[in-house]
Amino acid sequence: MKNIEIHIGSPLKLLSKAFTRFHMTFFIVFLTAGLGIAVLFLNDILTETSLGDDYTSPIDAGSIDQATLNRIKELHTSDDTPAQAPFPNGRINPFGE
Repeated sequence: MKNIEIHIGSPLKLLSKAFTRFHMTFFIVFLTAGLGIAVLFLNDILTETSLGDDYTSPIDAGSIDQATLNRIKELHTSDDTPAQAPFPNGRINPFGE
């Protein structure tokens, strides 16, 4: 049987060999993990509510005249089906002006 000597510098030497062999793999793993963490933090920032339930706006809405209210009521909602656009009769040249 061989006599195996363990030196104190041996774990560091093994770690150094592993790092020199797999340095690109470590880089890609750390880069991917860093980007994943950045995406998760950004998602958390975007989905977090910034205002509490008891928030009241300091802006006074003022008053709206009746003509403006009538125009607002005439607007369609997103549930309404849009009106079909009229197509021209006959053939047209889309490249002609």
